[in-house]
Amino acid sequence: MATTEQRRMGERVTFERGFPAHMMGIDGTWRRECTMEDVSETGAKLTVEGSVEGLHLKEFFLLLSSTGLAYRRCELSWVNGDQIGVNFLKTGEKKKKSARRSGQDAEA
Repeated sequence: MATTEQRRMGERVTFERGFPAHMMGIDGTWRRECTMEDVSETGAKLTVEGSVEGLHLKEFFLLLSSTGLAYRRCELSWVNGDQIGVNFLKTGEKKKKSARRSGQDAEA
């Protein structure tokens, strides 16, 4: 079984005091303050202010700037008390994969 460190892809940057951010529902119906403890190319560890119970965490936005212009689309990976792990989702990733498959089918 792989350790947590082995499962992580990419280099992780840890913030000494954490980086203030916000989580927001895809539909904009909820928002929570959080602190980004560390981040990599593929995901991050967040400490969430208040309870995450009842929030739709399958997909949400991690807002990294006060204006909301810097953000990442996320999915929940794990929960441990007030800390959560998130994976970053790439926009249109599923569409590209299916388009590639159809292109390969046409060549065959």
